[in-house]
Amino acid sequence: MGRIPLILCAILLDLLIGDPESWPHPVRAMGSYIVYFKRRWIRDSLTANQKLIRGSLLWVSLVVMTLTVVLLVTKGLATIHEGLADIWSLYLFYSGLSIKSLAQEARRVQQALRERGLIAGRQQVARIVGRQTDQLSQEEVIKATVETVAENTCDGVIAPLFYGLLFGPAGMMVYKAVNTMDSMLGYRSPAYEHLGKPAALMDDGFNYLPARLGALFMVFACWLLNYQPQKAIQILIRDRRQHASPNAGYAEAVVAGALGLQLGGGHYYHGQWVDKASIGDHLNQASLKDITRVNRILYLTSGLVFVLLGLIQLLCWKEGI
Repeated sequence: MGRIPLILCAILLDLLIGDPESWPHPVRAMGSYIVYFKRRWIRDSLTANQKLIRGSLLWVSLVVMTLTVVLLVTKGLATIHEGLADIWSLYLFYSGLSIKSLAQEARRVQQALRERGLIAGRQQVARIVGRQTDQLSQEEVIKATVETVAENTCDGVIAPLFYGLLFGPAGMMVYKAVNTMDSMLGYRSPAYEHLGKPAALMDDGFNYLPARLGALFMVFACWLLNYQPQKAIQILIRDRRQHASPNAGYAEAVVAGALGLQLGGGHYYHGQWVDKASIGDHLNQASLKDITRVNRILYLTSGLVFVLLGLIQLLCWKEGI
């Protein structure tokens, strides 16, 4: 089966069943390896250069292992039957997406705030953000959720599909390895400044094109939803570089403009205050409805990509490609 039909099936699977926590998942295996490497090879007594070298070794080792396992298993299954290789590829494509699970996590924060109050909301949002949440106000909890969904619309949908289309399941899994390392190590704090630097830099490079493509899809989704698309474009042009990451500001700027929120700002990470610029204008107070709105942008952006891929495949069939 061709790459695009497999990806289309993977998107449908993700939208239907999401990511059941009891199922095996490549990203969980990647996370376990990162934790093992840190426990085995990383000590507080290491110098800055030693942490930088070991952070680089961690990055290279995980990427090489990921690529090797995917290619060897794919080749081995193909020698038995092409159908088995297609099933394996479909599983990897499906595992590389996080549309439904991301939306579900956001809804859980929304539900916790609505039904059980601020403390429950703080505990729930801590599952999906790296910042400390124990002192966040309700509005800050909502904004943290909105920011996470916005950024991960690119990290969890656009970027994996970008590398999956270009390089197949191996490309998608390598991207997931790169992104997982950044999410676990790429913090600007004394503990991770040098250890996580290779992961952060490589994640910036891998996300450069997907972040910009994703912002365009998200603007189109805001236009279809009538979520102030002109304001989304205005804030995208003005504030896209206001984020510490050269990429994350694109998606956050679109959502900030579309919803009339001011996102970003400084927060505590691992006990250390990290100062950040703001993105967007404070036109509206963040409300629980904004979580619903950003989820709609996530789903519609994913739908637009699905339609585009479907049209490409239809043209390929008509041309006999």
